[in-house]
Amino acid sequence: MKLHELGHILDIEMEAGSLINTETWITGISYRSQEVKEGYLFVAIKGHQKDGHQYITQAIENGACAVIGEEENLDIPVPYFCVGNSRRALSLVSDHYYNFPTHDKIIIGVTGTNGKTTTSSLLRNILEENGFSCALFGSTKNIINGVSYTTVNTTPTLLEINRLLAGSEDEVLIIEVSSHALTQHRVDGILFDYALFTNLSHDHLDYHGSMENYFSAKKKLFSMLKKNGKAIVNTDDYWGEILADELSAQGIPAITVGENKQSDVKLERYTFEPRKLLLKDREEIIPVKPFIYGYHNMYNIAMAYGTARQIGVDMEATIRSIEQFKGVEGRFTVIFTHRGSKVAIDYAHTPDALFHCLNTVREQCDGKLIHLFGFRGDRDSTKREEMISISSELSDQYILTFDDLNSVSSEVMKNTLVEIQEKYGYHNGRVIMDRTKAIEDAVASAREKDWIVITGKGLEKYQQKYQHPVQNDEEAVLFLGSE
Repeated sequence: MKLHELGHILDIEMEAGSLINTETWITGISYRSQEVKEGYLFVAIKGHQKDGHQYITQAIENGACAVIGEEENLDIPVPYFCVGNSRRALSLVSDHYYNFPTHDKIIIGVTGTNGKTTTSSLLRNILEENGFSCALFGSTKNIINGVSYTTVNTTPTLLEINRLLAGSEDEVLIIEVSSHALTQHRVDGILFDYALFTNLSHDHLDYHGSMENYFSAKKKLFSMLKKNGKAIVNTDDYWGEILADELSAQGIPAITVGENKQSDVKLERYTFEPRKLLLKDREEIIPVKPFIYGYHNMYNIAMAYGTARQIGVDMEATIRSIEQFKGVEGRFTVIFTHRGSKVAIDYAHTPDALFHCLNTVREQCDGKLIHLFGFRGDRDSTKREEMISISSELSDQYILTFDDLNSVSSEVMKNTLVEIQEKYGYHNGRVIMDRTKAIEDAVASAREKDWIVITGKGLEKYQQKYQHPVQNDEEAVLFLGSE
């Protein structure tokens, strides 16, 4: 792509002779100045912590041949394109640079507060086992051409998506689409064949300000459907029901999932032990014996089932793939300790996810339930009271401990945990700051038939150093008490 093409792509009128060397080839694109090399286009983005415009000089010194930004009248020695929104410009330009690699694929977007990762992974499993090669962009990993790559954000920018897809031979692309990605224009330019709405509950209000704003961000995905695109919506969820009504008013077809008898995919009945789910699809009752636990996961199964059937996967083949799905690492991973107790490690970090995770264990726990969790620094603090209330109600004992501190000091977080415990004063809660010591204490106190539930991080690595030399919750449990 040459410099002179940017004006057309960005819809910018340029005066004759306003740019030099417009035939220059752009050799790469980046919004990180330290990644810029000779001939790169640098896109300056105003972030929540750093402003990319402050790094324009560094980018030029590293070889940037041109810059896109939002600030007017910048005097720099390379061509400068001033736009209203740098994030959107990054998506538009990367699409052209990589020759629109999403345009020849079936694109599936999955959004919602909880269940995105399990639904996406299950759907990919169904499609892969039934003849579709399938790429995945998610919060735990990205998979392209069957190869896994580490991920930083739940939804990368379209630049990263296009870069990875440039050599992809996959027929289908599944993307976990976060509310941040939608408001930050990370997926602008992608048109979706299917858009899934799992649920919406209290989360990220430090960013969005209100549930109404949070919902508005999520539903933007459904305005990005192709002309013949379809939505798959959990209408048992309050916000999902509103979304389905709005889509119906707009003439956008929606496959509904839920317990309501009018649902296209109806959850007829679920039993914990033995695990058995009855789905109703077009008046036909379909028995499913899922490997994964929890009523919340039955919704994830129904969402994936409904989508796979829309794509054209045979019903029996879909059910067979669902029953073989072992779950996602860090999402209700179960470990047995040498004392005969069980440990469930889960990513749950919202009140709704916490309730479903603990309730799943409560339903099958014949002994004591010990819950261990913490709160992330610089994150939505308005959900903490509700999470403690849920834990106190559903667990026999709970332990408050450190999670990711981010920019919050350990002393401030320590005081926060102590103050929270003193404020609410539930008789069954206590504080152990060191996460590995808290896990050690829980494992040591648990006996046969007891369950320990550790939530908040899943398999994410620890950001802090703790007493025991382990990197995540699973390693801690294995180190301190597994068989």
